[in-house]
Amino acid sequence: MLGSGGVSDGYEIGSKRQRMMESNPYFAVSSSATGFQPYGYGSGFQPPAFPVVRLRGLPFNCTDLDIFKFFAGLDIVDVLLVNKSGRFSGEAFVVFAGSMQADFALQRDRQNMGRRYVEVFKCKKQDYYHAVASEVNYEGIYDNDFHGSPPPSRSKRFSDKDQMEYTEILKMRGLPFSVKKSQILEFFVDFELAEDKVHIACRPDGKATGEAYVEFASAEEAKKAMGKDKMTIGSRYVELFPSTPDEARRAESRSRQ
Repeated sequence: MLGSGGVSDGYEIGSKRQRMMESNPYFAVSSSATGFQPYGYGSGFQPPAFPVVRLRGLPFNCTDLDIFKFFAGLDIVDVLLVNKSGRFSGEAFVVFAGSMQADFALQRDRQNMGRRYVEVFKCKKQDYYHAVASEVNYEGIYDNDFHGSPPPSRSKRFSDKDQMEYTEILKMRGLPFSVKKSQILEFFVDFELAEDKVHIACRPDGKATGEAYVEFASAEEAKKAMGKDKMTIGSRYVELFPSTPDEARRAESRSRQ
């Protein structure tokens, strides 16, 4: 939580997490058959939603302080930068002092941090707890001084999705909003692609969503193209995922509504 010292207090949040979870009713976990009821409310009381949001698309050099600045004016209780296999994933959980603060945070969806737009969306308390547990299990203790890390190596990125079922379609996420089909073709320059095999997803109002679907000659070619996962177009790293023709058609249909 921000104190009189300003945003620099954010660097202490990791060490404060345990005692916040013990003292704050938002973090309460039932310890009896009747469950925990904060402040003596009766059984009919419905507590507000747990005030947490999830961030995706963060720069790989992102720090806690960057997130405090991104949510300037809001009262942050905790920031958890999500690591996978010891490397920063570009995602984070942010817990606020109350549900109204979390609602205000959602209004900053797709605002920029540096040159990257950041997705801010709702999530469940259990998602946050799971991320905390994963962090503790991997590190043993929460590292207060962690300031992010570079993206995973190309071979590691590829192997993470190597066992998934593939079709000839790949989904791209994290694209610049101004991306052109020619840039996507250049991104996949080692593969034979026609412009009509690239569909840039848009909202009904015509604005790009930052996603695209690409059809390759075969599922084998699509799987090979996964070697480009987390490489960049312009200043943005691009995530690749196996997709299906049905998912691509639905996205194209939504764009035309």
